[in-house]
Amino acid sequence: MLGVKVKVEEKEGAVLIRLEGRIDAASTPVLENKIRALLDTKDRILFDFAKVDYLSSAGLRLLLSATKKLKSRGGHLVSCNIADDVMEIIKMAGFERVLSIYSTEQEALTALGK
Repeated sequence: MLGVKVKVEEKEGAVLIRLEGRIDAASTPVLENKIRALLDTKDRILFDFAKVDYLSSAGLRLLLSATKKLKSRGGHLVSCNIADDVMEIIKMAGFERVLSIYSTEQEALTALGK
């Protein structure tokens, strides 16, 4: 599959964004367009990476900018279900210290609070 699929749902007062596929230079702008309005209007966002098999530097930059955008106005962005391969990419970039990452969806939702 080329690109990324995005499925948005509300869960426990948070916006849950389920991602599937590859988040690379080609698909990052598509993802950014799909989530821009959510980043502008919602304060608690959870990215579910369960079906993401690749994350490029462009995807990392999007995650970082989204995290900073929400933080700047008191919101939170968390991620969960990140595969080992993708986690390696995040760690190589040193982003595990900046991003809020949880093992499971439930842990991430709990961290976002009610």
